[in-house]
Amino acid sequence: MPTVAECAAHLDRFAPCGTAADWDNVGLLLGDPSSAVQRVMTCLTLTPDVAEEAVRERANLIVSHHPVLFRGAKKLTTATPDGQVVVPLLRAGIAVYSPHTAFDNCAGGINDGLCQKLGVVNATPLRPREARRQCKLVVFVPEADLSKVSDALFAAGAGVIGQYNECSFRLAGTGTFFGTDSTNPTVGQKGRREDVSEWRLEVVVPESLVSGAIAAMRRAHSYEEPAFDVYPLKPGTSGGEGRIGELEQPTTLGELAKRTKTLLKASALQVVGDVNRTVRTVALACGAAGEFLSDAIKRKADVFLTGEVRFHDALTARGANVALILPGHYATERPAVEDLATKLASDWAGVTAWASQAERDPLQSV
Repeated sequence: MPTVAECAAHLDRFAPCGTAADWDNVGLLLGDPSSAVQRVMTCLTLTPDVAEEAVRERANLIVSHHPVLFRGAKKLTTATPDGQVVVPLLRAGIAVYSPHTAFDNCAGGINDGLCQKLGVVNATPLRPREARRQCKLVVFVPEADLSKVSDALFAAGAGVIGQYNECSFRLAGTGTFFGTDSTNPTVGQKGRREDVSEWRLEVVVPESLVSGAIAAMRRAHSYEEPAFDVYPLKPGTSGGEGRIGELEQPTTLGELAKRTKTLLKASALQVVGDVNRTVRTVALACGAAGEFLSDAIKRKADVFLTGEVRFHDALTARGANVALILPGHYATERPAVEDLATKLASDWAGVTAWASQAERDPLQSV
């Protein structure tokens, strides 16, 4: 069975923490990384009721979309709301991982799930994000070192392209060197030119990880002075926040709202705009995403779907002739928590995963 650290690494590959919002608190937030994981519970938000379920059902790891500790806590006791959640989990040895905004926007994440459920096709990021700066690291290695050096570079974070890990290019060739009297070559002799069979190994590596990757390569390489090059790569775009796409067929705002309410199992739903107007271009962002309304307006969306917005955002949307569909924060995110449990049960052999049954939308319609 996997450890907490292995589960966290798997989740980070799916929804990279490096893509989360700057203000967010994501990743492994509670627990022992070396602990074994056999039972995993997913939830939208960790409340005392949800924590009680995790303890009762003997969960080893909770994947909570919203961070268990979002802002700095000055104290954690059973007399505080945070403490009523955290203290029982610590006693039971339960770890907590939060992907939050990384999960909102990753490929196959919450916003992509909303597009799939609502029939929004040809979706692209509503607010594209510039990719983090990448470099190409090229190193020349003897065949005997190829696997060892590759493994060291991959472990240092090199070789990640999108959702693919351990990516590299390898080409056989011949290298030459002339070792001076002060050298001690691994192959051949000093004092003469040597022709050596080598492999050209290329990997991409984030700019922030280049130094660590070079250090890892040097430790794994048998040469006294490895030959390598580092090339900066031109940044492009890599995903982004929210989604914008089109319905396969135009419909009315009212019909899309009814479909949304049914598919997301929303107890209530609000709209801004004429329910009889025709809509086709749909912008969406899960949760409380009023900050993306300006992007929806700029991208000429007919309708912007999000969980909730402020009153004045609703007025802005109406003034810009962009309709709003607001099924609630919980309704836009809870389905993805259930889908994530199914995914993790499939990804991790021998692990039982389920979505919290105790969790409820705190907002009730009367």
